[in-house]
Amino acid sequence: MKFSVLLPTRNRLELLKYAVESVRRQDYDDWELIISDNFSDDDIGEYVCSLNEPRIKYFRTEKFVPVTDNWNNALYKATGEYIIMLGDDDCLMKGYFSKIRQLIETYSNPDFIYTSAYLYSYPGVMPNYPDGFLHIYDYASFFRSSKEPFLLNKKTALKLVRQSMNLNMSFTYNMQHSIINRRFIDSLGSKGNFFQSPYPDFYATNVIFLMAKRILIYPTPIVTIGINQKSFGYYFFNNQEKLGVDFLKNLPNIEHSKNIKHILLPGSYNTTFWLLAMEAIKENYGSEFNLKVNYRTYRFKQILFIFKEYFRNNTLSKSEFHEFLRAINTLEKITYGISLYTAYKLANIIPNGLRLALNKLFEKTFFGDLHLTDAKTHNDFKNILEVFSNVNPIECTETKPSAK
Repeated sequence: MKFSVLLPTRNRLELLKYAVESVRRQDYDDWELIISDNFSDDDIGEYVCSLNEPRIKYFRTEKFVPVTDNWNNALYKATGEYIIMLGDDDCLMKGYFSKIRQLIETYSNPDFIYTSAYLYSYPGVMPNYPDGFLHIYDYASFFRSSKEPFLLNKKTALKLVRQSMNLNMSFTYNMQHSIINRRFIDSLGSKGNFFQSPYPDFYATNVIFLMAKRILIYPTPIVTIGINQKSFGYYFFNNQEKLGVDFLKNLPNIEHSKNIKHILLPGSYNTTFWLLAMEAIKENYGSEFNLKVNYRTYRFKQILFIFKEYFRNNTLSKSEFHEFLRAINTLEKITYGISLYTAYKLANIIPNGLRLALNKLFEKTFFGDLHLTDAKTHNDFKNILEVFSNVNPIECTETKPSAK
């Protein structure tokens, strides 16, 4: 059984080397690594040649293209039976391919396997974790339903997607969680490219949950998602979304948003790109599954974001704030504007401890879609390859079939 690892990259050669090594050091040999270089300044081609490894295949774009295009470039160069996407700051964990092959054989070739993951932050990246951290990234509620692998009920999968369409994240969309059957990917080809929208992982992960007949959940973390000072996660968690957009080159063109131009509001790029990903799903699969995008929730989130930036973070000028108020309708001004204005004013007179507690609750409720859990965190590792070398989450016991 052949596995394909997709590894799109741009200007992060030192990090890329760690990701590549995590693949090369696996205890399973039938794999290929597709490096799709998005017009890097770094000489990634020379590095690949120096490895003298025929299983590592290097491709370079002719210009800097949007992240979604580069992901599709990598995918359509792959020839493996199962495919996983890694970022160049991520890594597979020890025994990844061997365990995945065992699961595929035990559960009769599922359409895809969704695994738990570690989240690793380099030092100096996360504002509240200056020393960095490593912890389990198990945000999905279904991970807590069983410690053993199980087949996810189709009804449950559809419910998860409907929550996503409501802009409520009940599981994480990072592609690193999923290893996908190539035949299943090809079966979706009538709807266009596998990766679509400015947020290709938001789109693709929800599509595979929507369309797959056999979804295997593996609650053990066997991949690590990295965050460093050159990653989109860094820009996101440090309130530098515009730099993150430039980093991904994923500003939507007119085709992405022409049908909902009247819905869009200034505010969080993350929320708008999420909306556009869900809109693409609705256009492709909405009639088949009666899917609707919750525009009201989108606008509510954007209004909350703008009020937070103006009243609490002081990142907006008065003229910018008033321009935003002109963009929302009268009902929104009455329903949300007055109550939020009152809430922020009251926050200035309540005790500091209570205010911090309320702020934390507010963040988790309305802006916590990608929040970190309160799990115990630590960091004993200088880089993600040390995580690979020193952490071994995979148990050696034989997997027994289970279904839910």
